[in-house]
Amino acid sequence: MRPKHPNKEIEQAIKYAESKGWRYIASGGSAHAWGRLFCPLASREGHSMSVWSTPKSAENHARQIKRNVDVCEHRGDENE
Repeated sequence: MRPKHPNKEIEQAIKYAESKGWRYIASGGSAHAWGRLFCPLASREGHSMSVWSTPKSAENHARQIKRNVDVCEHRGDENE
């Protein structure tokens, strides 16, 4: 069970990513990164992105998360 992100828009975007097969990994102690999201393809060719704890614009960061999930060609149900 992952921790809940303090910002509701970003939390909803993370839930959206998880519903599409993306995985959350906690950050290694970085002051700014809250964690990382990884696409369903578990190899070097897979996509990943940082989730910031306090981005300048939480709304824009949430949109960026959803956009990265939507453009990723690696779908959870196709690559198992």
